[in-house]
Amino acid sequence: MNEVVYSNKAAKQLRKLQPADSKMVRSECNKLTGMPDCANVKALVNHKYQYRLRVGSFRIFFDFDGVAHIVSIEEVKKRDERTY
Repeated sequence: MNEVVYSNKAAKQLRKLQPADSKMVRSECNKLTGMPDCANVKALVNHKYQYRLRVGSFRIFFDFDGVAHIVSIEEVKKRDERTY
């Protein structure tokens, strides 16, 4: 079982979302305790973060430390042309 932690930046981005969107994103992030067997997760190449989780029109960028079993949520962004 993994632990999900949020960076200060990600927590701030979540607070700016509409309550329903924030709840949906947090719910999906909590499912990352089952990493690496999670749906809608893609390993990123040549990107600042290791993985991306798709949640509706939002993208959650995170790193996963398989040894310490920590999923670190780094950024939450609405999907648009500037997301990547």
